Amino acid sequence: MKYILVMSFLIFSSGNLYALRFNSKKYTTKYDHHFKKYTKRYFANILEWTWFKAQGIAESNLKSNAKSWVNAKGVMQVMPRTYQSIKKELGILGDILNPKWNIAAGLYYDRKMWNYWKTKRPLKDRIFFMFASYNAGAATILRAQRTCKRAGMNENLWHNIAKIAPKVRKWRQKETLGYIKKINRLHRDPL
Repeated sequence: MKYILVMSFLIFSSGNLYALRFNSKKYTTKYDHHFKKYTKRYFANILEWTWFKAQGIAESNLKSNAKSWVNAKGVMQVMPRTYQSIKKELGILGDILNPKWNIAAGLYYDRKMWNYWKTKRPLKDRIFFMFASYNAGAATILRAQRTCKRAGMNENLWHNIAKIAPKVRKWRQKETLGYIKKINRLHRDPL
């Protein structure tokens, strides 16, 4: 009973249930300060930092030395060419495998995608468009929107994009749709 009271106090005194989710032993907390810092820098008070930690888990399981089959690298699985472009734009980034700089680059790119999808739509849909573009590329999501529009559906709602996904050419849609679901689940559910 004492344990339950202490845990209840900790949960309610923290003021942020999300903080407890990511303190699970399943996922490291050693990069949380980077996620918090760069979320604040690139998203101010628009989105919670936990969205981006969930993205990092979906990308690499928070492994700083991760490398994909297409050569994406680090915690946020940033492509080397994209990283070099961001490095040039910001003028401050170090090595792509350094978690601090990899997370900074990933969130900077997320912000570019966030700005790209500024058409009026519900917040969660905009979040999903941002992450889908990060995963599949904005051009792919634009193709999905055109396909959606031709089918007479609202192309600015994510659930319509998900419905039309199998009809979009040159898109590994199962990967992207799974990616979005995983980020949403990780953000929503305790880890």
